[in-house]
Amino acid sequence: MTVTTSARVPSPRAAPTSRAALGLLRQATDGLADAHRHTDPLLRYPAAYLAALRAAAAVLAVRATPQPRRGATRNAWQLLGEVAPELAEWAAFFAACSATRAAAEAGIARLVGQRDADDLLRQAEQFVGIVSESIPLR
Repeated sequence: MTVTTSARVPSPRAAPTSRAALGLLRQATDGLADAHRHTDPLLRYPAAYLAALRAAAAVLAVRATPQPRRGATRNAWQLLGEVAPELAEWAAFFAACSATRAAAEAGIARLVGQRDADDLLRQAEQFVGIVSESIPLR
């Protein structure tokens, strides 16, 4: 017996993006604006880094599923590379900037120049833009 139905099965709708993810994305955008206001590289560099980190956290809020803790702890950049492989190169880039961000926050001026801060800000802007396009805003 062949059964045909004319009723269409509705396609599943994506769940709305969590408020936490949207809030983190908003904070990332605000962080970029804050980084632009700073002319001192010791302030600009960490502000840009933090904006990128908040964008990464927004991706994790949308895609990560809680896992039981095993072994060594992982940072946000490591987790980002796992849950969003298309962002793995970005994660590796920003992970490599972590020590310089810490140096800037500690006031070690010889490790963070104006060009370094400006370059990181441009990279953070690109990253936040990519993340913004990948997260559904509903």
